Amino acid sequence: MTDAVRPTSRRAPHDGWWALLFVGPLLLGIGVFYLWPIVQTAGFSLTSFGVFGDAAFAGIENYARLFTEPNFYLSLGNTLLYTAIVLVGVPIAVGLASILNLPGLRFAAVYRVLFFLPYVAMPTAIAFVWRIIFNGDFGLVNHALGLVGIDGPYWTSTPGFAIVAVAIVGLWSSLGFSMIVLAAGLKNIPPELYEAASLDGASRWRQFRAITVPLLTPSIFFVTIVTVIACFQLFDLLYAILGTTATNASLPKSMSLVYYFYQAGFVNNEKGFAAAVAMVIFVIIGCVTLIQFRMQRRWVHND
Repeated sequence: MTDAVRPTSRRAPHDGWWALLFVGPLLLGIGVFYLWPIVQTAGFSLTSFGVFGDAAFAGIENYARLFTEPNFYLSLGNTLLYTAIVLVGVPIAVGLASILNLPGLRFAAVYRVLFFLPYVAMPTAIAFVWRIIFNGDFGLVNHALGLVGIDGPYWTSTPGFAIVAVAIVGLWSSLGFSMIVLAAGLKNIPPELYEAASLDGASRWRQFRAITVPLLTPSIFFVTIVTVIACFQLFDLLYAILGTTATNASLPKSMSLVYYFYQAGFVNNEKGFAAAVAMVIFVIIGCVTLIQFRMQRRWVHND
């Protein structure tokens, strides 16, 4: 008997062109709207723009000036403080998602929607409400502090307290997104693991520490990455709550990195210097993200 002839698949010589035809529009969009602006901004950061828009090559002068500016380090510290406070919402979101995932909990879907609403609400509307809450004269926060004998500060106009107030709002508004992502991750944990742990006599807290948290670490890692990147892009919430330097004297000591970029480029009209600020922000975000990806090997559970 002769061996059966196995059919061989031959790829048409022009199959690669068809694939390129389908992914071409996506690659074009990435190149035009993502890669080219980065290259263009890097070029602008090496130039000095005059009053009438004329540009001259300045080399690394903008970067040398940037790293000697005290306001740059102040805005970087404010951004890091804001990020640290908002990241506190990640473990809070883990706890809330676990509670809402409990079997038999009534109106769980309604609670998820209520928690998610602040994330999709307009930052201006959120800022208007929270400015009333943080008002130094009749705000709810100072009223609550007054009940226990504490004289609350003027939150949005006092250096130090202003960025903390903005961070509290950021934590509150990002909580819903984190909770939804983590709730989706909880759905992927096999219920048989909890049943086996219950048969072994493990308490709910023991199950949470030994099963829920380790198997949820991929979702926690994703939420952490997204939250950190969003925190380093802080601008609209800060601008809506604190206003401008003309209306808030504490703002120069409370600005974020992106607000520092806005101040340089759109208020002071220093486009080359603002481009250097933007490139430094881009590098910082890239380095922080790379560090997080390196460290995730130590604590993220992989199947």
